[in-house]
Amino acid sequence: MTIAITGGTGFVGRSLIDLALGQGHALRALARKPQAPRPGVEWVQGDLDDSAALARLSAGAGAVIHVAGLVNAADLADFERCNVGGTAAVIAAAEVAGVPRLVFVSSLSAREPLLSAYGASKLRAEELVRSSRLDWTIVQPPAVYGPRDEALFELFRAATWGVVPTPKQGRASLIHVEDLARLLLALVPGGEAVTHRLFEPDDGKPGGWDHAELARAIGEAVGRRPFVLGLSRGALQFAARIDMALRGSKAKLTLDRASYFSHPDWAVSAAAAVPASVWQPQVETREGLKATAEWYRGQGWL
Repeated sequence: MTIAITGGTGFVGRSLIDLALGQGHALRALARKPQAPRPGVEWVQGDLDDSAALARLSAGAGAVIHVAGLVNAADLADFERCNVGGTAAVIAAAEVAGVPRLVFVSSLSAREPLLSAYGASKLRAEELVRSSRLDWTIVQPPAVYGPRDEALFELFRAATWGVVPTPKQGRASLIHVEDLARLLLALVPGGEAVTHRLFEPDDGKPGGWDHAELARAIGEAVGRRPFVLGLSRGALQFAARIDMALRGSKAKLTLDRASYFSHPDWAVSAAAAVPASVWQPQVETREGLKATAEWYRGQGWL
């Protein structure tokens, strides 16, 4: 069976492709730019706006794993275009091609759509998936970390400076990118236990991580004992304005992200856990954080 993948050149997608090739899968992956040849991967050049590329991606595939999505945007309308319109286009191409199976990577932020345009767009995309004719499963991962990640990297870098800013209160779950990739592949065969269901996977830590606890764990990973700076919603929004002024469209902390970061509960729900017979996390988080820090150092990021 050929697995079609969107977002294969991104943070999650690259780990997914590495793991899938290791398991012997045949892959077809969408990419906006030409990619170096890779045994086992058929690259399809195009994006989510390119219906012809999506048709080529889906042709003859046994499953689509839809990873591609916009996480950060200066223009909030881009969330609608990419996350909602792009998902609609992927579904349409898969239905026309007769692809039986869709695994959709959403976000835990879809649980609170009023907090951010990103979360709202992911929820609307989920609604499209649910109403499709495909055999679907939706995955709402919490914060994803690991090698190549540029989002949580900001916290690693801050820890090396001795101060880690976090939301003032609340908890959040985490998942290592390799564990998420394992889950996505485990869901491809489908079956009664996973069909037409939504899952919230994590690292297995009950109740998630207190923000200060996570900041200290990141500090430990880089060999520091940082000061944890708890920021209120207003302070996060102020920091976002500064980041946007300094880095423009490349800002990591936008007003949209500051809004949902300040929400106190980003821990996964036990009711939405993946059945243990299907998947369980393998990466212990403190060890995963240390390995991630080592990867950053090896790449010269830290």
